[in-house]
Amino acid sequence: MTDTLTPVLTATWGDERAWTLAAYEKRGGYSALTKALAMAPDDIISAVKDSGLRGRGGAGFPTGMKWGFIPQDNPKPKYLVVNADESEPGTCKDIPLMMAAPHTLVEGVIISSFAIRANKAFIYIRGEVLHVIRRVQAAVREAYAAGHLGENIHGSGYDLDVVVHAGAGAYICGEETALLEGLEGRRGQPRLRPPFPAVAGLYASPTVINNVESIASVPGIVLHGPEWFSSMGTERSKGHGIFSLSGHVTNPGQFEAPLGITLRELVDLAGGIRDGHELKFWTPGGSSTPLLTDEHWDMPLDFEAVGAAGSMLGTRAIQIFDDTTCVVRAVLRWTEFYKHESCGKCTPCREGTWWLVQTLARLERGEGTPEDLDTLLDQCDNILGRSFCALGDGATSPITSSIQYFRDEFLAHLEQGGCPFDPAASTLFATSTTGGATA
Repeated sequence: MTDTLTPVLTATWGDERAWTLAAYEKRGGYSALTKALAMAPDDIISAVKDSGLRGRGGAGFPTGMKWGFIPQDNPKPKYLVVNADESEPGTCKDIPLMMAAPHTLVEGVIISSFAIRANKAFIYIRGEVLHVIRRVQAAVREAYAAGHLGENIHGSGYDLDVVVHAGAGAYICGEETALLEGLEGRRGQPRLRPPFPAVAGLYASPTVINNVESIASVPGIVLHGPEWFSSMGTERSKGHGIFSLSGHVTNPGQFEAPLGITLRELVDLAGGIRDGHELKFWTPGGSSTPLLTDEHWDMPLDFEAVGAAGSMLGTRAIQIFDDTTCVVRAVLRWTEFYKHESCGKCTPCREGTWWLVQTLARLERGEGTPEDLDTLLDQCDNILGRSFCALGDGATSPITSSIQYFRDEFLAHLEQGGCPFDPAASTLFATSTTGGATA
């Protein structure tokens, strides 16, 4: 594992009009597609498996293995669905990727669709980001005009249509089966599994659902080979990834680095914690992952090391909070978000997130007793593993981890009858950003 940045997906972000087809092809764009169309689809799947690419949307499931689940003997059409409903608090990597380099995604979509033998692909984008939707739509039109999409692509006999779909703007649609419900025109709510999407997904047909960054990583693997990709990262967490660094650092932004880089290295690249302050806590993969503290400065940021520390790498949305932040207030704000975004389909999440907010708000005001902390943990226990999808589990993560590391701060609220932090000096929520260094 190298200790420097590895600009691959972000390499073109600073180019003039980087989002256009001309700029992309000037950098060798769509040469991976030409190579892929000369390969057998199963060989592309094998290359993705051999590369060690794991899903970049949070779960970290091996991408090639997911593709291999598609039953090719099923007579129904196969579909590829790109999950671009980026809505995890702190996560801001897919939107700048689609804005700066949409053709990287489009080329990845074509190669991935060819590999799983799909003739129809959908890019599901969060409805609020209209500028991103228009940017990707323009890239798809350019690809059609250049012969990269449509019928008989590059004379190969392979046909593919791509639809850019604007979602209605619901956090729950980041869950893959809720996304499928929204794509089919219904209310975004998770489906019962099995059957899994690989067998009965979109329109009850075999479907692969992947994150934007996962699909955008495919052209590089095809062009340079799986060994090139697997030479970066760690033994079990291969390749490069975009880390979204936000909050109390001097220069927040996107940093593309090998998996296994440490938080200390990333924060140093971002100019360090803001002057006069120290790291208090941070999230490794967005607000739905258990928070960590300054004792984890030198932990490798890969799936295994972060999991061993009791958290999850998730979407690599690293939010940095310094010593001016009230952890109780920050966790309350996150919990209010999850309560609002719960789809209401299952009782543990619908009722549980409401009660979590009530209990946390009472503690934040300095009301109640120390026993309320045990009540809060009991509420989390009644939600964890019992909700229909991962939203309920994610809502409990910052609560249980904050009590684990900062129980004294919760008790200080009760002792002082309110927040012990000076509101004039305290920053209660990290600010996300889509700018920053990439090379």
